[in-house]
Formats: sequence, C-alpha cells, structure tokens
Amino acid sequence: MSLPVRRLSRRAFAVAAVSALTMAPRASSAPGSRGTGTAEGTAGAGGGAAGTTAMRGMWLATVANRDWPSRPGLSGAEQREDLVEYLDTAVKYGLNTVFFQVRPAADALWPSAYEPWSECLTGVQGRDPGWDPLGTAVAEAHARGLELHAWFNPYRVANHTDRSRLAASHPARKHPGWVVPYGGKLYYNPGLPEVRAFVQDAMFDAVGKYDVDGVHFDDYFYPYPVAGQSFGDAKTYAAFGGGFASKAAWRRDNIDRLVRETAARVEKVRPAARFGISPFGVWRNSTTDPRGSRTQGGVQTYDDLYADTRTWVREGWIDYIVPQLYWHIGMAAADYAELLSWWSATAAGSRTELYIGEALYKAGDTAQPAAWQKPGELSRHLTLGKDHPQVRGHVFFGARDVAADPIGAMSRVAADHYGKPARTTR
Repeated sequence: MSLPVRRLSRRAFAVAAVSALTMAPRASSAPGSRGTGTAEGTAGAGGGAAGTTAMRGMWLATVANRDWPSRPGLSGAEQREDLVEYLDTAVKYGLNTVFFQVRPAADALWPSAYEPWSECLTGVQGRDPGWDPLGTAVAEAHARGLELHAWFNPYRVANHTDRSRLAASHPARKHPGWVVPYGGKLYYNPGLPEVRAFVQDAMFDAVGKYDVDGVHFDDYFYPYPVAGQSFGDAKTYAAFGGGFASKAAWRRDNIDRLVRETAARVEKVRPAARFGISPFGVWRNSTTDPRGSRTQGGVQTYDDLYADTRTWVREGWIDYIVPQLYWHIGMAAADYAELLSWWSATAAGSRTELYIGEALYKAGDTAQPAAWQKPGELSRHLTLGKDHPQVRGHVFFGARDVAADPIGAMSRVAADHYGKPARTTR
C-alpha cells in the first residue's frame, strides 16, 4: 500500500528540493497544488468529469525533421508559414496545447547562449536560420488561444557517433569527457554533476527568455537498452556512486535529481509555467514488482531507463505526466485499458495531473495490428478515459499525423469528444 503523499507548498518544495540533493539520496518532498493547465466546464469532452481539466495536446517533433520543418534548408518565411499552419491545425481539431520540441539533440531552436542552432533548420548545425522559431511559436500559439510547452531532450547529443560532425562550438566537442557513445548515438553522461548542471542551464536559457506555458521532457533519460552493449559510465560510477546499493540505484538517483532540480528551477525562473514529463508507458511489470502493471516483457522505465516515473507522480515532483500508452485496447502484452487503469490508480491522491499519450501515428499503418486500421480506435481510448476521473486529457503524437488525419482517426476524436472548446489558463 502506498504511503500518503505529503503536500507542501511548491515554493517550499523548490527550496527544500535543492537542499535535499546535498543530503541522503532520494530525499522525499512533494510540492503542493498549482493552477491546472486547461479548464473544461462541460462533460463529454474527453477530459474527465465536468469541471475537471481537459488537456487536448499534440507533440510537434523537430528531431530528424520528423514533423517540422518538413526538410532542412527551407527559407525562414517557408518555415514560419509551415509552423503557423500546424498551430492552425491544432485549433481546427479543437486542441489547446502544443508541445514544441525546441532542443532535440543538444542544440537549439532559439538563439541560445549555450548551444548551437539545430541542424533541422538549415541542414548545418550552428548556422543561424535568420529568425527565432521558439519566439514565433510562443507568440503565434498565444494569439490562437493555445498553450505552448517547450519540449526538451536533456541528454541526447546526436543520432550518430561522429563528433567531427558537431558544430565547432558544440559543448560536446569542448568537453569530450561529458559524452558517451552508445547504440550508434552520442549522449551526455547523466552521472556527471557538471553535465546535469549544464543541461539545465541550456534549457533554462529558453525558459527565462520566453513566456512558455510549460517545460516538458520526453521519454529519453538513460538511453533505451541495446542488446550486447553497455553504457560506458563505469568510471563515473566509481567516482560518484559511493553509498548506493547498485549502479542501477545510483543511475535512478541521477535522474531523480535532474527531475527535482528542474522542478525547483521552473518555480524560480517561470513560476506560472508547469513542468511535465511524457515517459514510456510501463513503469514495471507486475511479474517484476507487485506494484507494477499487468504487462509482459518489453522496456520497464524503472529498470531500463532508470526513470522512476511512479515515484515522480506519487511524490508530486512534477506537475503533470503523459505516459505514452502507444498500444491498442486488448493487446496481450500491453493492454491500453490495463495501463490506463494502472496510471489512474498511480495518480490518485497525488498532485500530479495525468494526461495520456496517444499513438495517432499508428492509425491506418498497415504494419500495425488490425485495431489500428479502425478509425474509431483512438476515440475508444478517450471514451474509456471518461471512466477514470484521474485522466485529465490526451496528447497525440505527432503533429504531421494530426494534419494528415490518417483514416479519419483524428476527425473521429474531434467529432466524438471535442465538440465544445476547452479553455486554457491564459
């Protein structure tokens, strides 16, 4: 049985969290309530019961030009036009929040004092695109009544291992000891205190400059496991892992510290913004831990990514969580309905709001199971969510799929659940 969540004020937490980091590992504090993100005054809008919050979001990914820009090297005017079109698409489908990926790989979609311009803009990392995508996105989103959450990837450096391809000014070239090659990619080492401090400084350069409504992490902490390979942090563990029962416990503490420190800095730098994370959808399987979900095999964030997502929710370290439940109802190994119920129970009694990440990108994909060939599968997810009052809304991956509306799945969601507008806090 879970212990009750202690409810401190978030201001008190912001001070206590930083102090606790110098004491025993995994010190427990919980911030108190803050204003919710999106208010829904009518029932049946896919955000829970009447009077609860209703997140209606989409992720706008920029890594490898997944959603935007459609290709590197477009003119600034073309990029801006396409970006605004995505914001208009969000409005068209009754959404109220956009999660804009502004630091996809230790680079920036704003004029950063810490890291080079992202290559997704011009095709050359470090080349000035001649305009400010994040500043434009914030202004244009707010003009349309949308919230804009700045989405950061803390530790990914590059989707390759050739450091010579990084901009000459890149911190990873200036500090090669910060970087670990793994699985054909480069990552900052989460176990180094100077890395943890730097990535926060780099992210908060944007948070301090722009009126963002949220600070958002995705599911990449320690990298997803690659068979036959080990993440090369043995020397770091030897230097900093004293007092921990295992390397795994030390790694989890490194990520916990990032989460708690980030929460404290959000409160200090932009207290009106909210801090949230969208992890992989399975914390642990019940065969591994009786507190886990009735799921089988696959990645477990606690054991494989060293992200103790359940603790973050139960202790109230984050304002919201968006588990990526990218499976269909009835899937044997990872049933959407089972995971929805598990996350609802996990969020119950905590201050952390629960939104559900939805795999719109699977709709109509013939490589996916038959359930994803049905236009109504995602609408069924939102209907099921109404039976769980902890579910405060849904976020769809990704923006290009919202715009393309494969097999009419997004139109079906909007027609069935988004007939009335959901307000934001702005």
